[in-house]
Amino acid sequence: MGTVTTSDGTTIFYKDWGPRDGQPLVLHHGWPLSADDWDAQMLFFLQRGYRVIAHDRRGHGRSDQTAGGHEMDTYAADVAALTDALDLRDAVHIGHSTGGGEVTRYVARAKPGRVAKAVLVSAVPPVMVKSESNPGGTPIEVFDGFRSQLAANRSQLYIEIASGPFYGFNRPGAEVSQGLIDNWWRQGMTGATNAHYECIKAFSETDFTEDLKKIDVPVLVMHGTDDQIVPYDDSAPLTVKLLKNGTLKTYEGYPHGMLSVYPDELNGDILNWLKS
Repeated sequence: MGTVTTSDGTTIFYKDWGPRDGQPLVLHHGWPLSADDWDAQMLFFLQRGYRVIAHDRRGHGRSDQTAGGHEMDTYAADVAALTDALDLRDAVHIGHSTGGGEVTRYVARAKPGRVAKAVLVSAVPPVMVKSESNPGGTPIEVFDGFRSQLAANRSQLYIEIASGPFYGFNRPGAEVSQGLIDNWWRQGMTGATNAHYECIKAFSETDFTEDLKKIDVPVLVMHGTDDQIVPYDDSAPLTVKLLKNGTLKTYEGYPHGMLSVYPDELNGDILNWLKS
């Protein structure tokens, strides 16, 4: 584990496991979580010879709780600072949810040779919020509701998200994992309220259309059809259409947090794609 300091003096916490000559996998977590959300993936790929790296986004987990910079340009710049400090080359960047937006913005701007491939899992691109140009999007009132609930009682909101739509535990017959719920809540409460509040705008209103068009490396887009957080129809199929070299992998009935609910299947699919 270590830290890197960005150009504005922010300290970013990261984990870095595995052989230094192994291909780097850089993992980007969702809102409002931390690098800990990648435990199942980090262990799986570490055991297969990869170098696995996961950081806590600014304002999240163990990174500095800053007053500003809670938007995609700064998030991507923080990733660039990390990859420069570690001199990562031919890395695979894997992002879940908000982390998928961060990956998209970073990869579109990355220095030559830094990125070999990317994976977007249940990711927010192209753009979440409903507008005239995105009529199938989620109404802004939904995100306003998240902001109001976060400001009023963040702890209760995080319990409700984790025990309900995030993992699909609100669906009939769902096998509920209290451990996943508690770990989600724990990660969320470690971060800063202001960062999480402002990040809602970053993940919901950022338009990644032009970023997706710029990306030349192969990208695997993975998404569940029962994603209640980032609806399938307004995300993955549209993202693949904008990519020059995108592959869509659809999971029938899987929830937003499918990496944690079905880690064996998702990890295997990512590994097979990396080797293809």
